[in-house]
Amino acid sequence: MASASRFLPPDLPPGRPFAVIAGKGRYPALLVESARARGAQVRLVSFEEETDPALIATFAPAEHRAVPVGKLGQLLDSLQSLGVAGAVMAGQVTPRKLFSGMVPDLKLVALMASLRERNAESIFGAISAEIEKTGVRMLDARVYLDDHLASQGPMTGFFSAVSAEERAFGLRMAQEMARLDVGQSVVTAKGTVIAVEAFEGTDNMLKRCGATGGKEMLLTKTTKHAQDFRFDVPCIGLRTLESMVEGGVRRATLQVDGVIMIDKPAVIARAKELGLYLEGVDLSA
Repeated sequence: MASASRFLPPDLPPGRPFAVIAGKGRYPALLVESARARGAQVRLVSFEEETDPALIATFAPAEHRAVPVGKLGQLLDSLQSLGVAGAVMAGQVTPRKLFSGMVPDLKLVALMASLRERNAESIFGAISAEIEKTGVRMLDARVYLDDHLASQGPMTGFFSAVSAEERAFGLRMAQEMARLDVGQSVVTAKGTVIAVEAFEGTDNMLKRCGATGGKEMLLTKTTKHAQDFRFDVPCIGLRTLESMVEGGVRRATLQVDGVIMIDKPAVIARAKELGLYLEGVDLSA
């Protein structure tokens, strides 16, 4: 199974399934489809009122467990009962549920109380640690998605001028915001930060840019300098493209191997239709 994706740990026990802990959106389904296409055995842990019912329907009852948002103990029990060697967090939970409408169990209450800071890295890092205490390995969120990552150079097949200076500025600002755990995307223009992604997400940030105007805005998505790729990996999908158009942002710089393109062929095709320019920049060189 290790040869199926370069993001699989080589010591993961062969022949054992892994679980997708699935939130909202297309990302969990894309991961399941890609993993199955590469011969992996997949199990599903869904969140009630969050995970797409169409995805759930592709699993036999014995291969699936449903968990209410906030029930950490039930999540751990579900992974154990599915007999998986590893697990991947994929997709989002409705943001407002993290602040209201969620009834956490005592295990999650205790975990949250132990945290000095409550951001994506600290919360999901602590949950990952609890999962790994049960013997289930938390896997890189890019596993099996090798073909859906941003790649070097222009990906939309047509020219759009992004100068070295504005590219470097956008990357510097995006990485600094990521380092501060504010967000992983920024929009810049002419050496000015137009908008910064925070808790509201990339789409809402892009829509706000419509009030600024200008044709030289650039979306930059990147990871932290020491990104934990088990969770909170930046993504771009079809909805992001529509939000770019709404906000008047026509160009995007994406970190190679650091940004997941949710169904890459579809994203590139739609970007071309909309006249958007997508490029990948390798920061590992």
